[in-house]
Amino acid sequence: MIIEPGPTPGPSGEPAPAPARRPSRRTVIAGAAAVAGAGALTVAAASAETPRAPSGSARPDWATCLTIARAILVRDDDDQPLVPRYADILLKNGLPRSRTRKKVLIVGAGPAGLTAAHLLREGGHQVTVIEANGNRVGGRIKTFRTGGHEKSAAPFADPTQYAEAGAMRIPDSHPLVTGLIDSLGLKRRRFHLVDVDGSGRPAYRTWIFVNGIRVRRADYARSPQALNRSFGVPAAYEALPAAQIVRNAFAPVRKEIEGKKDKALVEGWARVIQRYGHMSMYRYLTEEAKLDERTIDLIGTVENLTSRLHLAFVHSFIGASLISPDTAFFELPGGTATLADALYARVEDLVRLDRRATRITHGEGEVSIETVSEGRGGGAVQRETFTGDTAIITVPFSGLRHIPVAPALSYGKRRAITELHYDAATKVLLEFSRRWWEFDEADWKRELEAVQPGLYRKYQLGQTPEDGALLGAHSSVSKRDISSAQRAHYAACRRVTRDQPEAAGVIGGGSATDNPNRFMFQPSYPVEGSAGGVVLASYSWSDDALKWDSLDDDERYPRALAGVQEVFGQRIEVFYTGVGRTQSWMRDPYAYGEASVLLPGQHTELFPHVRTAEGSLHFAGCHTSVKPAWIEGAVESAVRTALEVHSTL
Repeated sequence: MIIEPGPTPGPSGEPAPAPARRPSRRTVIAGAAAVAGAGALTVAAASAETPRAPSGSARPDWATCLTIARAILVRDDDDQPLVPRYADILLKNGLPRSRTRKKVLIVGAGPAGLTAAHLLREGGHQVTVIEANGNRVGGRIKTFRTGGHEKSAAPFADPTQYAEAGAMRIPDSHPLVTGLIDSLGLKRRRFHLVDVDGSGRPAYRTWIFVNGIRVRRADYARSPQALNRSFGVPAAYEALPAAQIVRNAFAPVRKEIEGKKDKALVEGWARVIQRYGHMSMYRYLTEEAKLDERTIDLIGTVENLTSRLHLAFVHSFIGASLISPDTAFFELPGGTATLADALYARVEDLVRLDRRATRITHGEGEVSIETVSEGRGGGAVQRETFTGDTAIITVPFSGLRHIPVAPALSYGKRRAITELHYDAATKVLLEFSRRWWEFDEADWKRELEAVQPGLYRKYQLGQTPEDGALLGAHSSVSKRDISSAQRAHYAACRRVTRDQPEAAGVIGGGSATDNPNRFMFQPSYPVEGSAGGVVLASYSWSDDALKWDSLDDDERYPRALAGVQEVFGQRIEVFYTGVGRTQSWMRDPYAYGEASVLLPGQHTELFPHVRTAEGSLHFAGCHTSVKPAWIEGAVESAVRTALEVHSTL
């Protein structure tokens, strides 16, 4: 699940136009991307009375834009909301019982496949779910934890600890998944996107550390000048926090949709798609918002736009409209994989694990799917063929690209499978024996003096050893977890800067930095019975993630620890347990990337073909919604395809 960092509060104000400047390399690249998007495919004829694109524009026809707008809003062709009907099927009445019992194959046991399987079985059909992974279900719902349906061993030194490799928060603006969680009897609690004080109120005490400047988010919102000037932004932007600059830049687009309802809202979104759908984020910020490169560097660094400037503006705009100061987020105690547990429990007897699809043959009312096992644990590799009347394919298109389909799918579908952009996302998680991010200075002094008299002052003066001798030095850390080789490796990766900032004193929330870690998140809650916790030490996307992906897993941990120390101080090392976990979704053999984060023009060129059924084949998964990487998109697609299959049988 894509997790953008939370907005920073700040004053309002409209930016002044930036001075004219020569086109940069980024501008040339953005322009080339726009030219590449000029041949948008038409999926429906536009009426004579619909708005026309300006002469010479590469913008798509109006009917296509309406199609995308309806997908964004989850509306039918009459512009009526589909979510109430989907919710009724998903949470209350299910599909109507079918008089005809058909064999349905579902490829992929993520949230889309598991949900569709349950709905179709309850609707009276014979269902088989084929899953390549032999160890677990859930797709990009993955929790590093002890136990669960995958019966995994303890991933951390403290077996009660857990941390998210994938989806870690659920917005309250997603009614299908929140309703599903509640209907399954799972507990949910607030996820603190912004750190809170002891009363649960936003505190904004997490750090921004860029260009060598460390500042609390609340202080930056009140007085952003020092940090902004470090980027060399024009005077017009010196007193505006980065989040406010972005909000002001998006204001003209928001005017198209704010305060509108029903058909007017659909048409407002269609105008957004038609005017801006061919633009990258960088092109929008330069050509429409008239921002200079220095200001774009500022907001890219602080607001997580840098690595996605080349991707579609529409994607980031939709994300920004979702993640607002008014959005509440939830998490599941025990990890998001408890949702996968519950979904799997309903259909476990239908799921065939360790069966990777290798070929799909389809015809009139008949589907054949050939599979092969992976031979894990030295077992024999086995082939097995499944047959049915119809099939739902939930495999990401980046994975479907490797599965031959006969007869060939339509040109539009094949092009979408070939070209749909999947982005990278990588997490590095580190375990600590104490929740030091919640400490005040009195806590730090007490704990460090217990390790070694005078150690508290030595850290303040930067006089501690540089050889890794104090790594895991606190008595709460099991010494067997940190070898001499680890100490040498961590010492080699240490940052030159050894200044000691004040105690963080935060609960939840995240910090931003321009070092390779980019974004860091603290747990919103302690794990019951544990004094420690697991920090999301690095969360990165796109090119930022690929730079981590080039490293072996074990090499990521010392580098991630060094990055956290640069932001929070050297002294956190005494609580490090020597244990970490990491997840690269681009290197995951079942995910083939984080999500379908589209390139400029792909919403109108490719998306109309992504979820269109092809004979006996139907297509689900979050990539078939306009909520890629969100569980809501996967669940939405499950109901849609279950209805398609049910109504055509």
